[in-house]
Amino acid sequence: MTPAETAATFLALTALVGWVTAKTAKAPQSVALLCAGVLAAVLLFAAQRLIGPFWGFNSVRHEIARLDFPGTVLGYLLAFLLFSGGMQVDLGEFRRQSLAIWSLATGGVLVSTALIGFGAWGAARLVGMPLPLPWALVFGALISPTDPVAVMANVRSGGLSRPLGAILQGEALFNDGVGLVAFTAALAFLNSGSAPDPFGTIAAILVEVGGGLALGVVGGGCVVRLMRSVDDYVVQLSLTLASATGLYVLAQAIHVSGPIAAGAAGLVIGSYGVKAAQAQKSSASIHEFWHAVDEALNGILFLLLGLQIFVVPFDPRELGIWAAAIVLVIIARLIVVLPWGAHFQFNRQERGASLLLAWGGLRGAISLALALSLPEREPKSLVVATTFAVVIFSVVVQGQTFGRIARRFRMKQGIAVDRAPD
Repeated sequence: MTPAETAATFLALTALVGWVTAKTAKAPQSVALLCAGVLAAVLLFAAQRLIGPFWGFNSVRHEIARLDFPGTVLGYLLAFLLFSGGMQVDLGEFRRQSLAIWSLATGGVLVSTALIGFGAWGAARLVGMPLPLPWALVFGALISPTDPVAVMANVRSGGLSRPLGAILQGEALFNDGVGLVAFTAALAFLNSGSAPDPFGTIAAILVEVGGGLALGVVGGGCVVRLMRSVDDYVVQLSLTLASATGLYVLAQAIHVSGPIAAGAAGLVIGSYGVKAAQAQKSSASIHEFWHAVDEALNGILFLLLGLQIFVVPFDPRELGIWAAAIVLVIIARLIVVLPWGAHFQFNRQERGASLLLAWGGLRGAISLALALSLPEREPKSLVVATTFAVVIFSVVVQGQTFGRIARRFRMKQGIAVDRAPD
């Protein structure tokens, strides 16, 4: 299949599953699309087992294997998704919760990396799986950042207070830059055998985060000024598209965080540029356009994520380490958010704040993309399969139940919430 044929196929499948989901309203679209991808793969595997190898199975498996999932996610989709995510965040609430957001997006990622890495190493030794410490730390680094795509979709399900929603959204928007630095340091440890210099890692994080943030804010501010100077919807929309892709690519070229630059630009333009558009109709249309882009790309991403079951190497003997990893990720997340959860629960009467911050920290496609990008040697297969298991649990179980849990806590506080489909 040509790239155009592949894109057309995935767009058609995404639209079809979205239509079925809209008609039945039984699950969030992200969960439905992921499950559709997994189900399609399982049915093809079952058919192959019953009737033997056949053309359809081999053709689909070949096309999925040929697709560069890490490159598609990290090189193409992420810029648009993070920019769109930034446009959804309430800047005023972001500022009020900035201390919580930045502490979780930086120190929280590093603490989680250590907890999960050493925990996975110990768990693998207990179940007799070959997972050296450098590989365990790589796994901890790639699984620690929460996924902006999954989290944004989750927060939109409703029932969460504005402060907690802003923390989950802001953290997910900006912790990927820190996670990528931690992943790079752990990968260097894996390749060289020498432990990374902690001061060098911290300096690299400061450069990546600070540089990406500065680029996104300055670039977004320039685009805001350009948008204010014209009253033309097409030009204004073109400026937002150019900033989403241009700042992401420029950040990578000058070795600062592209994800943070795109997210920061979206935050600035969504808060100042779109709202300050001279024509009110233009403002609404730009938001509607980016909402449509976000929904379409989200759908494609979750469908692709589910179809990765074709290329993920599964071994039933690894079931114990998969279960241990899921528990470790949840426990590490709870430990990281506990201080802020306690603060909101006791000082601001946010019931269940720690549980909501922990359960709402979903992992997604970015983690799997990083796992698939690892060097081709053992135990990569174990790390990839374990990452896939954590991501599937996170999106399906946590994502499906989070809205209900959030609304239940809000109703216990006597606060009315709008009902959103589960």
